[in-house]
Amino acid sequence: MSIAITEAITTIAEAERRFGLSRTEDEAFFLEWQTQLPELSNAERSALDELRRRYLYQRSVGQLLEGTVTLLLASPLLTIAGFYDPPFRVRAEESVQLTLDDGEEMLQGRIDVLVLLNQFWVVVLESKKTTLSVWTALPQTLAYLMANPQPHKPSFGMVTNGDEILFVKLVQQEQRLYGLSRVFAPFSSDRETYSALQILKRIGWAIGAEGSAANAC
Repeated sequence: MSIAITEAITTIAEAERRFGLSRTEDEAFFLEWQTQLPELSNAERSALDELRRRYLYQRSVGQLLEGTVTLLLASPLLTIAGFYDPPFRVRAEESVQLTLDDGEEMLQGRIDVLVLLNQFWVVVLESKKTTLSVWTALPQTLAYLMANPQPHKPSFGMVTNGDEILFVKLVQQEQRLYGLSRVFAPFSSDRETYSALQILKRIGWAIGAEGSAANAC
C-alpha cells in the first residue's frame, strides 16, 4: 500500500516511532553547524544582504507561500553556497519512495530541492509557507532523509519558512539518530543569514571531503 509521506508522517513522535529514530543532543554529533565554519567573502555578504532586502520587501506586505519562500530565500542561499555549480547537481521536486520495516507500507513524497555530489545526498531542502512553523516540516524531512540511498553516509536537511531556518543531521548506523541546529531567523538579523550560509558551505565541504575519500579508495 502506497501512502503520501505528508499524510503518513505528521508528527515528530510518529517519525521517531515509524523509523526507529532517536534525537540526540550530544553536541559532538552535529558539529557541522557549530565548528570550522568558513569565513564569508565581502561578495558573499553583499549577496546575502541583497537577498535579505528582497525577502523583507516581499514579506512586508503579508504572508508568503511555499513556492515564494523557495524563490526568494532558499534557492538563492543554495546558489550563493555554490550548490548550483560543479561538482554538485541539483534536482527539484525529486520523487522518493520509502518502504517501512514491516514491508506493508510504501511511503512516497517529493523533495522540494535535493543537492547531490556524485550519488551522495548533500542537502535536502524543504520549504513551507510563512504561516507554518519550521517544526511542522520536520517529520516529513526526517522521512526524506531516511530515504537516502546511501544510508551509511550522514544526511543533512534544511527546513525554512522564510522567517526561520533549521538544519537537521541524520545518521543510520548502529543507531538511527538525528540532531538539530538552533533555529536561525533571517527576518530579524543579517547575521542570522550569514550563519545559515556558513553552515551550508560547511556541510558542502564535509560531504565533499567524504566523497573525495570514497573515490580515492
